[in-house]
Amino acid sequence: MKQLPENYRTAVEAVERYTMHFVPTDGDGNASMFEDLADLFEQAAADGTSIREIVGDDPVEFVDAFVQNYSEGGYVPPRARKRLTDDIERAASYDTGKDDETV
Repeated sequence: MKQLPENYRTAVEAVERYTMHFVPTDGDGNASMFEDLADLFEQAAADGTSIREIVGDDPVEFVDAFVQNYSEGGYVPPRARKRLTDDIERAASYDTGKDDETV
């Protein structure tokens, strides 16, 4: 992951932080999930796929769908959902050259 472009790394870190704190999984599930997440973003960076093309307009929905393969699910506080959304918005703004100071 350290070799990813900054915006992809920011997006992956935001997703990881969100899942580590708010998505209950076991140790093996976490390792597999984070490896698959890193692979997804590495391939996207190599292909020139934008962050928005990966996560869509709703990063929370993306993460919820992504982790369904690894987790039983759980409650996620609204503040955590907002932080994930804001972090992805900031990372995606690099793709378009927009630098939104409000995020």
